[in-house]
Amino acid sequence: MRIGHGYDVHRLTEGRKLILGGVDIPFEKGLDGHSDADVLVHALMDAILGALALGDIGKLFPDTDPEYKGADSMKLLDKVCELLEDSEYVFSNADMTICCQQPKLAPYIMEMRTNIANVIGCDVSRISVKATTEEHLGFTGEGLGISATAVVLLENV
Repeated sequence: MRIGHGYDVHRLTEGRKLILGGVDIPFEKGLDGHSDADVLVHALMDAILGALALGDIGKLFPDTDPEYKGADSMKLLDKVCELLEDSEYVFSNADMTICCQQPKLAPYIMEMRTNIANVIGCDVSRISVKATTEEHLGFTGEGLGISATAVVLLENV
């Protein structure tokens, strides 16, 4: 088996949509980035790529490539899953945490889990998504950005 860990962070800014786990969340700010800046999916992709020892999403989908400008991170996750399918490993489970002072994410967690499970092709019970505030500490606590971590387990076929 292999374990992968992923981390991503993006700044909150006006004039962008807030997309987390493929869910468009109503909020006055969104995440700034070359793609749709879905930090949750970015952390997950980095965890999968890390477990496969294939680098990170910056290597696979560079922000210097216009092809990925405004890209849907769920479609990028699908491409990462193709790499997983070509490997000698299968997806077992993922545990992810979003660090975000606001908005409250509890109403959207199940939809995020479902979206991710659908792309990976697994049962939703294998996808854990949690959200936490940071008690107004640090850049996420001050509402300047959102970060996410992901841990995945891949098993040998």
